[in-house]
Amino acid sequence: MGPQEMTAMVLERAGAPLAARRLAVPEPGPGQVLVKVAACGVCRTDLHVFDGDLTEPKLPLVLGHEIVGRVVETGPRVEQPASGTRVGIPWLGWTCGECAFCRRGQENLCETARFTGYNLDGGYAEYCVADARYCFPIAGSLSDAETAPLLCAGLIGYRSLVMAGDARALGLFGFGAAAHIIAQVAQHQGRRVFAFVRPGDAAAAAFALSLGAEWAGGSDEAAPEPLDAAIIYAPVGALVPAALKAVRPGGTVVCAGIHMSPIPSFPYELLWRERKLVSVANLTRRDGEEFLALAAKMPLHTSVERLPLAQANEALTKLADGRLTGAAVLEPGG
Repeated sequence: MGPQEMTAMVLERAGAPLAARRLAVPEPGPGQVLVKVAACGVCRTDLHVFDGDLTEPKLPLVLGHEIVGRVVETGPRVEQPASGTRVGIPWLGWTCGECAFCRRGQENLCETARFTGYNLDGGYAEYCVADARYCFPIAGSLSDAETAPLLCAGLIGYRSLVMAGDARALGLFGFGAAAHIIAQVAQHQGRRVFAFVRPGDAAAAAFALSLGAEWAGGSDEAAPEPLDAAIIYAPVGALVPAALKAVRPGGTVVCAGIHMSPIPSFPYELLWRERKLVSVANLTRRDGEEFLALAAKMPLHTSVERLPLAQANEALTKLADGRLTGAAVLEPGG
């Protein structure tokens, strides 16, 4: 018999600081597993939920969807993952499996999908329950804290990279948690990386160059050459026309965030000549399987700032203020 209570950082209303609460350890139902959380990354989507930009969270709510931990109990009808397995729990937490999107392999667009740390309690806690179908076994040598950002920054970043096609000259707008992972993946695939950071942010530009970017400059600067594709990770609508201007005719701009500020009007000539503007929504289990297998095989480094669970509010503030290099990760045991 394990512990009956746990500590969790709880969002009780949008914009209010997370509150430390003692809650009952949840019990896994049919098809679910109970996971003892070892690390949970702090994602910009958490910040959008916290700020109220995403308007329909379950309240009260335990945030967090970049979860790494060990299965400690399985519910009825669960064969895998077995107890003791190290798993990752991502943003997409449940789908119906029956709607038109699910039937044609687009489960990321499921009309009744539920999301970890939004509709379902997440990993800013000592324990969480999850649908066994949406738990990824985690291999590789990265520590729990180093692995946590892979569960969203990595997964959504990877889906964005796939949507950029076979682009060789690739621009990354916003060099935070996702970009610092995908820059490494892109170079592993033989692509050239150009990093666009906040104007005047010399530290971010230096960080990008240290990870092998060929060029790094402000998002208000012109690309040194026409790009084949650009991925926008920063939730800034004004970057859309900037990215379209940076890509060559026939190039692609991928908007990778779940939320973005309004996109300003721009002249049609920026889109003309068959430039493509696309968005990324959530992830699929296939994305997770492909990316995590790739990450386990390549030399991948994640830059993380480890913080105890009690400092979740500080982590969100640092993210909002742009004071993180890489990603913040909360550790319930810290």
